[in-house]
Amino acid sequence: MSPNARKTPTIGAIAPELKLLSRPWGYLGQFRAMASPCELLIASHDEAIARQMLTLAANEAQRIEAKYSRFIEGNYLWRLNHSQGAAVDIDAETHSLLQFAGQCFSLSDGQFDISACPLMALWRFDATAKGQIPAQDAIEAARKRIGFSRLRLEAQKLQLPADMQLDFGGIAKEYAVDRVASMLAGAWPSLSVLVNFGGDIACPIAKPESQAPWQIGIEDPQALDSAAAVLQIRQGALATSGDTRRFIEKAGVRYGHIIDPGSGYPVVGAPRSVTVLGPNCVTAGMLATMAMLKGEQAEAFLAEQQVYFKVFR
Repeated sequence: MSPNARKTPTIGAIAPELKLLSRPWGYLGQFRAMASPCELLIASHDEAIARQMLTLAANEAQRIEAKYSRFIEGNYLWRLNHSQGAAVDIDAETHSLLQFAGQCFSLSDGQFDISACPLMALWRFDATAKGQIPAQDAIEAARKRIGFSRLRLEAQKLQLPADMQLDFGGIAKEYAVDRVASMLAGAWPSLSVLVNFGGDIACPIAKPESQAPWQIGIEDPQALDSAAAVLQIRQGALATSGDTRRFIEKAGVRYGHIIDPGSGYPVVGAPRSVTVLGPNCVTAGMLATMAMLKGEQAEAFLAEQQVYFKVFR
């Protein structure tokens, strides 16, 4: 995603994995983190500032991924997940994320549950899955091991049942977007920048009326990599949830990657994608995911929240 503009050669890599490109409106910074393409759209022609912003964003995104990815053996989350039922010390950042996860769990009546790791391990949506549906007995066994209400959270300690594991995948990328946006706004309070991590977006500083607004394409589920709609924003955040790229098909039935812990199966009647505009990325992401979990009632749920949204079915 980037505004329509002519392409120009790369100015030069900051590091092998970071790119900074000149655009008529400023600079486009690119890197990868959290299994997603990440971008900064910087409304400045100051190359030195653009390089500093890109480096800060990449470092913070990679820090959060290294800490909270469940796929990195030995990291912070891995140690929590392998605490074998013992109470362990946690830092303020983790406590805050767990509090937010608890709010998501409560507001969704238990559908938005970061302890659903056992179910996510059963349902595979990559090339190795080969369209296989988990066995019913395996699903039922996994459901017995989840339930956010089973963990014990205190100000500086967390106790997980020995059979429980956490997965921050549903909130970590949105959190990273907000963290980076906040850090950039704090360091450059008068400079508009758009943070885009795999379609989760925040624009913390309003773009001046004298400049064109940022243009954000919403992907068409029926024609991937093509925009079905374009939003123009000067400030705010948005997030998208959907099954356009992560799904399996079996006997003519499509199974998306949004799992309902209550049934152990992908949500029935879920939209292909939901995009929500909100005050920050974690709120937008929470509402987008909750809407997916509502299935056929997604539109009605979002209308009650009084937010801008776009749903594709």
